[in-house]
Amino acid sequence: MILRARPVLAALCALALAACTVGPDYVRPEAPAPAAYKELPPNKPAQPADTAPRGAWWKVYGDPELDSLQDQVIAANQTLRVAEANYRQARAAVRASRAELFPGVGASLGGTRARAASSRGGGTASVYTASADVTWEVDMWGGIRRSVEASETGAQASAADLANTQLSLQSELALDYLQLRVADGIRRVLQNTVEAYERSMTLTQNRYNAGVAARADVVQAETQLLSAKVNLIDIANTRAQLEHAIAALVGKAPADFSIAERQVVPDVPAVPVGVPSELLERRPDVAGAERRVAAANAQIGVATAAIYPSLTLSAGGGFVGASLGDWVSLPNRFWSLGASLAGTLFDGGLRAAQRDEAVAAYDAAVAQYRQTVLDAFRDVEDELAAIRILAEEARVQAEALRSARESVELTTNQYKAGIVGYLNVVTVQAVALQAERNSVELAGRRFAATIALIKALGGGWQAADLPQAAATATP
Repeated sequence: MILRARPVLAALCALALAACTVGPDYVRPEAPAPAAYKELPPNKPAQPADTAPRGAWWKVYGDPELDSLQDQVIAANQTLRVAEANYRQARAAVRASRAELFPGVGASLGGTRARAASSRGGGTASVYTASADVTWEVDMWGGIRRSVEASETGAQASAADLANTQLSLQSELALDYLQLRVADGIRRVLQNTVEAYERSMTLTQNRYNAGVAARADVVQAETQLLSAKVNLIDIANTRAQLEHAIAALVGKAPADFSIAERQVVPDVPAVPVGVPSELLERRPDVAGAERRVAAANAQIGVATAAIYPSLTLSAGGGFVGASLGDWVSLPNRFWSLGASLAGTLFDGGLRAAQRDEAVAAYDAAVAQYRQTVLDAFRDVEDELAAIRILAEEARVQAEALRSARESVELTTNQYKAGIVGYLNVVTVQAVALQAERNSVELAGRRFAATIALIKALGGGWQAADLPQAAATATP
């Protein structure tokens, strides 16, 4: 019996080794990639990607406190923990799908005592068994291998999602922190303005007491001073909200978190761009979308393999006896070998529909990937345009601020000399205050543009940072 079973097993093993893999092999879909960015001058060569910020990209702002907060985001942010848990879940799914490639081994040990009914009263008997069995579904059509491929690429997509979540949170923190410093800068402007208006108020009051100024001048000076104080109080609300937002990002309650005021606004850094083709390798959301295309492609193979019959090999053996004394002995042994080939003859078109569904899902993933690429290029162009335009605006604003300060000085001297009324002073001081505030707020807009550009460029992330497919199954 054993000798006759060997040729059968050999034939089945040969069939298993010759198993094919149905479904299309993955090829990365084409995606639009312009030769150069529209916003870069034609005569300006693209900077190499090696000059782009990598890793701790926020260090380009040169603020140790921002560096410390970024470390806290990685350690304590709850949204990031959700993304990390999702990635671990995807890795576990890889191990689960890989387990399907191996035989299942089971064992049992038991004993029973029963009474059999009969016309003469029956009797009792004991039966003891010990057995082991092996079952293996041969991956003849590659359905299990395609399932493993789908779970591996899905885990890579989850890793890209984790990187994208981290980049988004780091960008949000950098933006909130720098906007808080801008609020500190505006507070400094308003504080200086209040002090200047107080001096003007004193000057006007003295001139009124001396009989050389009208009561209207005193009222105008007082109104102007109180309005500046209202703005100074209001900026505190903006700063408090930014501080609360930062607290939530670093995983702390607002009541347990504070950032000391600092009225020095950092400089706006330059951000190297690189060439457009590099963008496809530097954005985690693009990499994640591409990996989902690969996963959808593998699912076509899974659905295709389900159309064909499945082959299952099984083997078992053990001992059965009526007493413990001779239970495990050669005469009481038993064994079995078997193979089954099963397939569906009619399912009303179910499996064909499932394959069509997988093909449609693949087409949708390809379209989503291409749209993600287009959105990536749009993001970069938007921020390049913003940086260019805001830099020109800052240049003009600096000139406007210089002129406004000079106008305040000249008009104040004219008022002291009695040449103009105090309304002229109020007007030029209001213009100067707005120019001062515009200059600081413009710096904040430029910070936002540089952070958005770094995020649009992937923050120094590289597709090579994704774990290899085989590594996703490592616990």
